[in-house]
Amino acid sequence: MDSTPYQLDTVDLEARVKSIYELVANFPQQEFHFETGRNLAERLGYLPDDLDRVPTEAVESFAGVGYFHDLAALQPGERVLDLGSGSGMDTFLASVAVGREGSVIGVDITAAQIAKARRLAEGFANVEFREGRLEERAVDNGAIDCVISNGVINLVPDKARAFAAAARAVRPGGRLAIADIVADTEMPTSITCDASLWAACIGGAMQRDQFLAIIEGAGFRIETVRPNEAYQFLSRQAQKATSKYGVASISVLARRE
Repeated sequence: MDSTPYQLDTVDLEARVKSIYELVANFPQQEFHFETGRNLAERLGYLPDDLDRVPTEAVESFAGVGYFHDLAALQPGERVLDLGSGSGMDTFLASVAVGREGSVIGVDITAAQIAKARRLAEGFANVEFREGRLEERAVDNGAIDCVISNGVINLVPDKARAFAAAARAVRPGGRLAIADIVADTEMPTSITCDASLWAACIGGAMQRDQFLAIIEGAGFRIETVRPNEAYQFLSRQAQKATSKYGVASISVLARRE
């Protein structure tokens, strides 16, 4: 590991993340350092018939890294919290799964994503979108049956706080079903303290064992860890990190103890 003193500029990181995902919301057809849209969703495992049931514009702005809805196994009447909901594709899919008796709350830090998701939510009476950070309290303690998230927690500097907040939100016996980016080995601080690489979904990729340990430390019991081999990194930096540090996407199912 390198010994050069680095420190992550979290203010810069937040600004970069908001800037990128504002573009994802408003101009999803342009090229990014990651894939977006329906082709990505289907390759990751989302069923075409399911995608047809949610707003097309939400699917166009999808920027997730894996599939987890089979792990979540949402049931009619359940209450769901979507952390880093973006333009709402996973939120709307959860809405369909839980039905009229259930409810889904999406939380995102980017105002443009929230604005788009709220506009698309007409006709989804059981959906609400809130602007906020994943590390902060979004609902009452124990109010949620299942927390979902797709490719967002790697962007959060304090992952322990994010998972602790998720654990507080979930009732005992409830679930956490997520997809995110991790690494096989610890990366040097020249990468982990580079805000531009965090925004590219690389710098914030925690070592896999540590990532899972933080989930368990928050009060969850890991039940399933599954690689998302269909997910591909586009940028040259990301591809180098994939080969050198084993950066990859996984889906995780955990249960609140």
